[in-house]
Amino acid sequence: MNWIVFGIALPWVIVGLFVVLGCWIGFQLVHQNGRLLSHLEALEQRVGQISPRPVPAFEPPAPAPVAPSAPAAPAALPVGSAAPAFELPDLHGARKRLSDFRGKKLLLLFFNPGCGFCTRMAPDLAALPVDGRQGRPVPLVITTGDANENRKLFAEHGIQAPVLLQQGMGIASQYQCNGTPMGYLVDENGRIASELAIGAPALLALTSGPAPAPTGAQGHAAAAQTADAAALGGKRGVEESKLQRDGLPAGTPAPDFRLPLLHGGELSLSEYRGRKVLLVFSDPKCGPCDQLATQLEQHARRGSGIQVLMVSRGEEEANRAKAAQHGLTFPIVLQRQWEISREYGKFATPIAYLIDESGIIARELAIGIDPILALLAPPPAAPTNGKGKVPHRERDPAGRRR
Repeated sequence: MNWIVFGIALPWVIVGLFVVLGCWIGFQLVHQNGRLLSHLEALEQRVGQISPRPVPAFEPPAPAPVAPSAPAAPAALPVGSAAPAFELPDLHGARKRLSDFRGKKLLLLFFNPGCGFCTRMAPDLAALPVDGRQGRPVPLVITTGDANENRKLFAEHGIQAPVLLQQGMGIASQYQCNGTPMGYLVDENGRIASELAIGAPALLALTSGPAPAPTGAQGHAAAAQTADAAALGGKRGVEESKLQRDGLPAGTPAPDFRLPLLHGGELSLSEYRGRKVLLVFSDPKCGPCDQLATQLEQHARRGSGIQVLMVSRGEEEANRAKAAQHGLTFPIVLQRQWEISREYGKFATPIAYLIDESGIIARELAIGIDPILALLAPPPAAPTNGKGKVPHRERDPAGRRR
């Protein structure tokens, strides 16, 4: 009986074992597959976080920098061509044409009161003769801007040249002048007689003869300066005038002159030879000159041995009024504009030179009231040894002091 039960149960036990073993193996397979899937997902995430490095695109090499070319020289009217005609009002409203000046050689000059180079040129312009003597050209100024501003500027500097007022740069453009100061010589027949002159030095050179045309690097530099001056209202660009402007140094012979006296007659500096002279440059419109005049008169009345001679400018009536106002008795001579100031190398007032008995400038130029009055003070005494005696100096074998 027992064997029968064992024989029946044994197969079922074996089947149960296989079922259990199969379940265990299946569980292990599922578990292992899950781990593989987890690893695969992790790998995919890491791969997604890694961005591929971009492949650089081909870039052609940059071209070599090209050096800027020098500016071309400004266009100008050719020598011998007819000067463009115009009709413009002067500063008082009277209209004048270019043909009104036919028969005269002209320095045709384009000007702007707002141009720094023009205003610095004004004293030089005032010193130019306007009567065409000795074959020199008559300055003819074509200016722009406000009429009152121009009248004030030209009156302040005593410029006697004819001045015509253009609107904008209409006439200047016909002459290829795109900056100031610029201009040409125009001959007696109304034809261009020089190359275009750019800046004060070139224009002033035309008063004694045609200036050579700038070429090469000089022409390029002049063109660049003109462009700068035009772009900035004429406040930079052209070089300064080469006239002496810092005064004459001590030891220089004082330039002689002969000028009309304020109250009649004439006087020359050479008439003071043998006497010391304080040569004072003044202007009736100059405030410091008024203050100085009173003190100069007090000195002249004390009679210290230094003669006061004043060179004034401006209109005779204005000078007479100032002389009467301050009771001036020392001699006053009149220059027309700045012609004597130009000889002495300084366009300013009040300034003065002390001139010795031989006609030599004895001291450096004095500018302003106090430095001028200092020229009248006696020279400093020689150094002493503290007892009122001049220190002993060694003597050479000939007995002369060293």
